Amino acid sequence: MDWATFGIFALASAAAGSTGVMFKPGDWYDGLKKPEWRPEKWMFPVAWTTIYVLSALAATWVSALPGAGWALALWSAQIALNTLWTPTFFGARRMGLGMGIMVVLWIVVALMVWAFFLLDLWAGLLLLPYLAWLSVAAPLNWRVWKDNPGAGA
Repeated sequence: MDWATFGIFALASAAAGSTGVMFKPGDWYDGLKKPEWRPEKWMFPVAWTTIYVLSALAATWVSALPGAGWALALWSAQIALNTLWTPTFFGARRMGLGMGIMVVLWIVVALMVWAFFLLDLWAGLLLLPYLAWLSVAAPLNWRVWKDNPGAGA
């Protein structure tokens, strides 16, 4: 394992994760109608920390493999989209735009998982929790947006 490379991927992940500190859900989000099936509040930081560490490990792993360019380009795209979602949804309160970002993020992550699987089974497996979490987060974004008309920006 190249720890310097891991550190770079972890730094990018930490930058994305820091948006959760800068743009907290707060009273606005607490006051919105949310579906019964939503995850508990404590699950979000645990899930995202796990996802960021696993995706940084997977990216480090595949970065040393021949032909990893496309997979790493997808990794770069997903971390950029991931970084955009929180300030869009919680900061600007643009739930519809957040939904659009979420859809593109889900597609990019699905493609990234596939690309990583083509390079290495274990790297692909490390990314499955990310896709699973987004498969919960996207419908949650949709429901909060649709169940709270006029509550956004």
